[in-house]
Amino acid sequence: MKVVTIVGARPQFIKAAAVSRSLRREHQEVLVHTGQHYDYEMSGAFFDGLELPPPDVNLGVGSRTHGAQTAAMLSGIEEVLLRENPDFLLIYGDTNSTLAGALAASKLSIPIAHVEAGLRSFNRRMPEEINRVVADHLSGLLFCPSETAVEHLGHEGITSGVHLIGDVMLDVLNWAKERLADQPATTQSRLGLSEKQYILATIHRSENTDTEESLRCVVDALNGIHERVIFPVHPRTRKAISQFGCELKPHVELINPVNYLEMVSLVAGARMILTDSGGVQKEAYWLSTPCLTLRGETEWVETVSAGWNLVVGADAKRIHDLASSFKPAETHPALYGDGRAAEKCVEVLAAHCGRG
Repeated sequence: MKVVTIVGARPQFIKAAAVSRSLRREHQEVLVHTGQHYDYEMSGAFFDGLELPPPDVNLGVGSRTHGAQTAAMLSGIEEVLLRENPDFLLIYGDTNSTLAGALAASKLSIPIAHVEAGLRSFNRRMPEEINRVVADHLSGLLFCPSETAVEHLGHEGITSGVHLIGDVMLDVLNWAKERLADQPATTQSRLGLSEKQYILATIHRSENTDTEESLRCVVDALNGIHERVIFPVHPRTRKAISQFGCELKPHVELINPVNYLEMVSLVAGARMILTDSGGVQKEAYWLSTPCLTLRGETEWVETVSAGWNLVVGADAKRIHDLASSFKPAETHPALYGDGRAAEKCVEVLAAHCGRG
């Protein structure tokens, strides 16, 4: 079986790391990096930290408007698919890379498998929501992380090819914890951090970075917290902070992005997480770190229902108050599978190979 895999952003590198390890034991994979995250700190360091094979193809698309970026990816992916003629195109999540891969494969009648299918924010103003909806409706195999995701697909009339496999990010997290037991991370010691004595913040979504008003709300929230905040800064966010002239107080420490193992260690050691990242919400839950989600909604509703995650938007006063008062639930149920999602994904792909 030959599979062309499309990745382009940090969360996709994480997910692909688990599936690639399982897939390459018996099958052929052509790994295509679109270049959506194009600098070393956002891309190369993550490949290194995850022990993900280097990309077979790097399209080098880089940062552009949504239309221009997606068009360039579509053209590049089409060329790869025509050359490789794979049995499946494998896509992850909800980025422009996901959308471009789904469109390219569908027009060439190449079967599409979507990992992390069925997620919905029900906010069509989010580019990610459009991407995931289109990708799901073009895919023949849909790998869902939760029963909620399966239900969302059913409500849209998608019932064929739907498989509840759990979340491949849990596979990678378990792998990372084993690595960290043998090779401890260095960022915490380098920064002089003590366990549960800091807050970790990650902000990158357009709803929080694209306008001065929204970004200032987030900055005011961080400035209003009276404890140490560690803030690995996404290039988009760093650019916006500079563009809008936002000033962060000394207790908010901006650091460069870190690799996956270092990030897992930072999440595990934090007292609390402030994030707009879906992946970090889940990692916080699995590592038993309380989380405030700086968005108006979340796709990972199970973490909220379990009492370990609160959706707070970008209300500075609410974030400030909850950063000191939020106490997670005493119970911590298992969510998103058993850590074998990658194996299940490959098993389903192999079972459907050749069926068209």
